[in-house]
Amino acid sequence: MQLARWSSTYGKNNKVDKTTIKLTSKRPKRKLYIILIVIILAIGAIIYGLADRYLIEHVEIVVSDDQVTTDSASKGDGTKVNATYDDWNYTSDDIQIKIDQVQTGSGSDQITYYVADVKLQDSNNLLSAFADNSFGRNIIENTSEIASNNDAIFAINGDYYGFRNDGVIIRNGTLYRDSPVRTALALFNDGAIQSFDETQISSSELLADGVTNTLSFGPVLIEDGKMVEDFSHVMIDTNFGNRSIQGANPRTGIGMIAPNHYIFIVVDGRKEGYSRGMTLPEFAQVFADLGCTEAYNLDGGGSSTMYFMGRIVNNPQGKNRERGVSDILYIKER
Repeated sequence: MQLARWSSTYGKNNKVDKTTIKLTSKRPKRKLYIILIVIILAIGAIIYGLADRYLIEHVEIVVSDDQVTTDSASKGDGTKVNATYDDWNYTSDDIQIKIDQVQTGSGSDQITYYVADVKLQDSNNLLSAFADNSFGRNIIENTSEIASNNDAIFAINGDYYGFRNDGVIIRNGTLYRDSPVRTALALFNDGAIQSFDETQISSSELLADGVTNTLSFGPVLIEDGKMVEDFSHVMIDTNFGNRSIQGANPRTGIGMIAPNHYIFIVVDGRKEGYSRGMTLPEFAQVFADLGCTEAYNLDGGGSSTMYFMGRIVNNPQGKNRERGVSDILYIKER
């Protein structure tokens, strides 16, 4: 009898134990599901944050028609422009442009770059333009598209301001962003260019001093006639995916010989046997050799593009393929 009772009791307890085991075995699974859901949500938030920061367009300002000059067929007094030009040269009463292709070295050490010597009668012929005629982050078009839409004779890519959310951005006399962080370049209404520390002068002072455009990238290559020699500590920004600019890379830059006399250089790179690109010291040296008293490095790499009279002069990305940018500098008749 006792054995029967014991067996009966054991059987009941055994059933309870099995139920308990089942319940406790589900708890780790639930925790695992919760952890997985949290991880998935976290990854999704990170991916969206990166996309929002670097991919999704954020239009802040659409440039109004009165901020853009569209008449390239005549001067301000209504007279027609008389110009002569070919694939490498342009001459009118107000603008002279001469472009040269230069190759140095050979084999894996060959460098191919393009030098545009530009002389203007008036600084108003040098302008800037935004991709899609809009200011904001991640708004891009090819340099040639922006140039064509603005009747440009000549253009280069700018500082790709839309990849960052800082810097002092003045374009065609209008202040669009005022977040000083680095050494930038100022273009003045008398045709001069000069680098400046964004943290040391206010945007209102810049405008009062006649600054028409600022470019926030860098580094400075030549300042007050002196070539910068040490680029070892250069840091443009720390954005995710930003490629180092220390090595030999495609380059874009602007220099000044005298007010309204500019040198624009675009260096091709990353294509073996054609052009390896330039280091920053090499780039600075080219501007110095050409007689520039000021020179500044702009966005390079896949962005580096020179446009002239409806065609791309250089070989972007070493593949004859442009990369979208947020802005350009360009020359046009006004």
